[in-house]
Amino acid sequence: MTRLNVVLLLAVLASAIYLVHTQYESRRLFTELDRAVAEARRLETEHQRLQVEKRAQATPLRVEKIARAQLNMRTATPAITQYVSDPRGVAAAATAAATASQPAGEQP
Repeated sequence: MTRLNVVLLLAVLASAIYLVHTQYESRRLFTELDRAVAEARRLETEHQRLQVEKRAQATPLRVEKIARAQLNMRTATPAITQYVSDPRGVAAAATAAATASQPAGEQP
């Protein structure tokens, strides 16, 4: 009978140690999950802030200001625009337009 008591006592002790270990592991994992959720929230907030900054940096007025100041660019006007034409390109475009305007089945 005493052997049975010793075996049962050992089983209860092992069960108690396992229960304590499981509760400790559960709390540790819950804390880790809570930290991960907080980090995800922080990253999402940071992402949204960066998106707002990106939109603010890409406004047309700011881009134009930087283009003028740093790249010495200016607005295109007819006075400074140079038109270049390729005679072969003009002839090819005219031929393509004439071919496309004919109904199907007709040959030039």
